[in-house]
Amino acid sequence: MTITYTWRGDFADEDVNLLHAEGFGHPVLPIRWHAQVHRHSLGWVCARSGGRLVGFVNVAWDGGVHAFVLDTVVTAELRGRGIGGGLVAEAVGGARAAGCEWLHVDFDDHLHGFYVDACGFAPTPAGLIAL
Repeated sequence: MTITYTWRGDFADEDVNLLHAEGFGHPVLPIRWHAQVHRHSLGWVCARSGGRLVGFVNVAWDGGVHAFVLDTVVTAELRGRGIGGGLVAEAVGGARAAGCEWLHVDFDDHLHGFYVDACGFAPTPAGLIAL
C-alpha cells in the first residue's frame, strides 16, 4: 500500500467530515473544511491511498512564527502504520518552509507516545481554560 502526502492538498469537505467523525467519535457534521482552512490555516496535509483520503491534519497559525497542529486523524482501518507520523512530518516541513519557528500541539495523555515519542515533540507545560 502506497500512501501519498500532500501539503495544502485538495479535498472534499464530505471526505474530511467522514474521517473526522470516525476519528473523533461524533456524528458526521456539515463543516465547511475547505473554506475554514483556506481562511484560517497556514496549511494542512492530506494522506491518500489509491486516491482515497485516509488521513488529515490541519496546521493553524498566528500569522507569524507559531503554527499549531490540530485534528490529526487517520482512518481506523489504517492506524498503527505510521500514517499519522507521516502527516505530522509533512506538517513540520510545511511550517518550516513557511518560516515558522515553532510548531505547537496540545493532546490528551493517551496520545503522549504518538506526539512525543513518534513525532518528536518536546513535552512542555501549558495552560488551558475550558470555555
